[in-house]
Amino acid sequence: MSVHQIRPNLDHWQERVDLAAAFRWTERLNMHEAVSNHFSLAVNEDGTQFLMNPNQVHFSRIKASDLLFLDANDPNTLDKPDAPDATAWGLHGAIHRRVPHARCAMHVHSIHATVLASLADSRLPAIDQNTAIFHDRIVIDENFGGLAFEEEGERCATLFTNPKQKVMIMGNHGIMVIGDTVSETFNRMYFFERAAETYIRALQTGQPLRYIPDEIAEKTAAEIEVYDSQDVRHLKELKAILDDEGSNYAS
Repeated sequence: MSVHQIRPNLDHWQERVDLAAAFRWTERLNMHEAVSNHFSLAVNEDGTQFLMNPNQVHFSRIKASDLLFLDANDPNTLDKPDAPDATAWGLHGAIHRRVPHARCAMHVHSIHATVLASLADSRLPAIDQNTAIFHDRIVIDENFGGLAFEEEGERCATLFTNPKQKVMIMGNHGIMVIGDTVSETFNRMYFFERAAETYIRALQTGQPLRYIPDEIAEKTAAEIEVYDSQDVRHLKELKAILDDEGSNYAS
């Protein structure tokens, strides 16, 4: 029997499976941070009800049935027995209240993205294909305010004003990536980390960089946005690998 047939009686099951797969693969890529990072996915029309990882559970162990169902407009969320991490609630609750175009949100402290967030100039110039796909699609937070409890989470959410900008470089912190689906958002997060790594490694050579002209960078970014279902195929392949290995992510 396929693992996708072994399922509890829970709503939004396919969304849960996709999100659980994203957690598992993020850990495999070493883009997680102990039990501190978090992903969420809106499941109602206005985006205020969402799934999110349970408090302090390692990404490598998260299953579809573990995911919390939360309401961004519920002021009593943190008082409940199965309350999420307070910083996860601060960031993701604010995003799902304030940013309707952010159906999915993924926050990590992945190494190269965080190095970029730690530079005085956190811009990501177009120097190869991966960096080019983020041309003019990044917002930089220059005002880190400490742990992302509710006030800091609200401040961060206000920076996602341009729907074109789907990656926030959280200065001195990490990144927040948003999108319409788990596959789209995970794919964007993956390629941003790869792009940041290319840029950081290029800087380390000390050699002059070969910059891509703005018009070519924009052309590349626009082309990747209509590329035929790359994100869907990417996540599908990752789930197939997990299934072949007998993973319990989809349980």
